[in-house]
Amino acid sequence: MQTAHRTPAAGGKALIGELAAAHPAVARVWVHAGYKRAVAEEGAAHGMQVEVYSKPAGLKGFHATPRWPVERTFGWLMLHRRLARDYETLPERSITMIHWSMIGNLGRRLAGESTPTWRTETATTNELTPT
Repeated sequence: MQTAHRTPAAGGKALIGELAAAHPAVARVWVHAGYKRAVAEEGAAHGMQVEVYSKPAGLKGFHATPRWPVERTFGWLMLHRRLARDYETLPERSITMIHWSMIGNLGRRLAGESTPTWRTETATTNELTPT
């Protein structure tokens, strides 16, 4: 998580450095086309293979890509009202809210709940009713 005033190249280099320090076993990283060669060079300095992924020309519709798990995770995060907009002034608070939402997501999985909703279907009418 970083502030918005950083360029993608500067932020990417910083994130690669933080990732290498926190998780030295990471050997491969995918980034989107907005990152420049400096990010790949920073990754190489830390022994990581940085691959720039861009969508192939002419590709329409949904296709699973290396970025798809990231997009799916963003979708899960948007289910939490506080993360739907950027209300936080400090990146540390946003990180905390992301941790809380992912803990909730993991808790739902462990409890066997399939959807995070406040509505359920009734058994007899199949109508949605508030619980």
